[in-house]
Amino acid sequence: LQLQASGGGLVQPGGSLRLSCAASGLTLGYYATAWFRQAPGKEREGVSCISSDSGSTEYADSVKGRFTISRDNAKNTVYHEMYSLQFEDTAVYYCATDTVNYCPGYNAPRAWSYWGQGTQVTVSS
Repeated sequence: LQLQASGGGLVQPGGSLRLSCAASGLTLGYYATAWFRQAPGKEREGVSCISSDSGSTEYADSVKGRFTISRDNAKNTVYHEMYSLQFEDTAVYYCATDTVNYCPGYNAPRAWSYWGQGTQVTVSS
């Protein structure tokens, strides 16, 4: 089982990026998937989560209205679209999944068994 996170990069404040989390060895559409981020010197924090049926999503207060999580089951991929990026969004972003269908408690890293390798997002002028 492998999760591959991609799409990070350098972007100016106010810009946008779309991260992808592609899975192999696991059908992401069967399970909830979350995105986390970790900035230097800070703990890993949950950013968003989508349920297995895409019927519910959760977002950290700091990103509500700016980030959108979605999935494309045909591509076995979960996306994380980020708009109006701010300096404080700079971090390594990780996707995570587990054999659960819903997101309560999603923002606890220990709730997730399978992790992607992370992709760097840098917001800088």
